[in-house]
Amino acid sequence: MGDDLLKGRGARIRPKNSFSSTDQVTEFIEGIDEPLLTSKPTTVFIPTQVRQAISKNDSPDLPLDYSVNPYQGCEHGCIYCYARNSHQYWGYDAGLGFETQVLVKKDIVHQLQNAFDKNGYVPKALMLSGNTDCYQPAERTFKLTKGILELCLNARHPVSVITKNTLIFRDIDILRQLAEKSLVHVYFSINHLDVSLKSILEPRTATAEKKMNLIRQFSEAGIPCGVMIAPIIPSINSEAISSIMRLAGEAGARKAGYTIVRLNGQVKDIFRNWLQTHYPDRETKVMHQIAACHGGQENDTEWGRRIKGGGPIADAIRQVFHMAEKKYLSGRAMPEYDYSSFRSKGQLNLFGKDG
Repeated sequence: MGDDLLKGRGARIRPKNSFSSTDQVTEFIEGIDEPLLTSKPTTVFIPTQVRQAISKNDSPDLPLDYSVNPYQGCEHGCIYCYARNSHQYWGYDAGLGFETQVLVKKDIVHQLQNAFDKNGYVPKALMLSGNTDCYQPAERTFKLTKGILELCLNARHPVSVITKNTLIFRDIDILRQLAEKSLVHVYFSINHLDVSLKSILEPRTATAEKKMNLIRQFSEAGIPCGVMIAPIIPSINSEAISSIMRLAGEAGARKAGYTIVRLNGQVKDIFRNWLQTHYPDRETKVMHQIAACHGGQENDTEWGRRIKGGGPIADAIRQVFHMAEKKYLSGRAMPEYDYSSFRSKGQLNLFGKDG
């Protein structure tokens, strides 16, 4: 398919669903077969219901144990996204299908309220989202993330938000009220400063400049912000770490984190195809360096190493990050969450207080 038809998309392929016994193929294009993709891929929003709003994370690598994901699939099109593989559980593919077939969990706010209302529920900070971006383009229409934040404000429930989209500015008033009650942390995912790289690496996200501006605006409004440099891809965006930290620090960020890319499942094939398309001269080098960070494999399942990597390349990245952190974010930290004011069913806990 031509570049003009795939403009604004990250993946260029639709890999076979690992859980499906059948597949669509094009074998004889000069005969009766037609191309599987004959026009510009458009996004389809698919309403779905959920039984449980809160997902439990069993990974010791993640800072929070619970997450809420209003959408499955994501138009942002980030080529490296680990959530691509989970799209197969819903019957879709991890490539273009992940970007163009977005599931909308229309009852998630109601189900989250039900979770809060259960007897014995103990509040823990929710990660919004742990899978796909809660402020992806679908949010402009469906407003599920806004509903979740409004519910957290009403229930006095702590929440941590991470996004690559400036749509979050729409909800600055809600976020400010949450911040006043020590109930929210906001993180912006920024892994490069190159607009041309953004257009192919994560095509439908906001530019780094726009996200830095939001860090400044939110910080001035009293909303605690951090930056996630994730993922770092050796020889693609690894040289931007210090500059990102400097700009984030100047904008008012209080905390920073990072991850090193790992290519689990079908993300490996999607990412390799991306390299062959955009950086054919670097394909072998980049793939080898990623593997060198993960025990010789592009994928990594070992706790700790799978997120931050191991070996000389990962050690060098770690050193650069910590030096920049010390230089630009020294003495800063996110405020502690206030769990004492949580109120189930709109009522204060017996030993709580009204925040």
